[in-house]
Amino acid sequence: MGMSTGRRSSKAVLSEINVTPLVDVMLVLLIMFMVTTPLMQQGVQVDLPKTSATGMELSEDPMLLQIDSSQRITIAKNPIALNQLRTKLTAIFKTRKNKQLFIQADRKVDYGIVAEVMAEAKAAGISQLGLVTLPKDP
Repeated sequence: MGMSTGRRSSKAVLSEINVTPLVDVMLVLLIMFMVTTPLMQQGVQVDLPKTSATGMELSEDPMLLQIDSSQRITIAKNPIALNQLRTKLTAIFKTRKNKQLFIQADRKVDYGIVAEVMAEAKAAGISQLGLVTLPKDP
């Protein structure tokens, strides 16, 4: 009984997890994501026409085709030439169950270009086409 119990308890292993450093790291990561996420959302600048038409019902995620003021066609931020549009759309929609395409064209784009894009989309087997517009001011 010559050993004291105080000496034995000083060598005991502390089995608790210190959560404070983990919370600090998670808060720093959260702030980093909050700052960088808006910077990653870039797109093509398109000046949409305004109409009084009602919207279409959306099923799953719709495919968006954009035509900017210089008549460049992009799908999911990938530029596509008009002569390659039918083959690209056929390849994209071959595996998709939702055959729905939305066209977002700048108001300065000629109607003929939009009509050609719509014709290529129909020829690629897309059953539902929609034009993206802004609502008219009352």
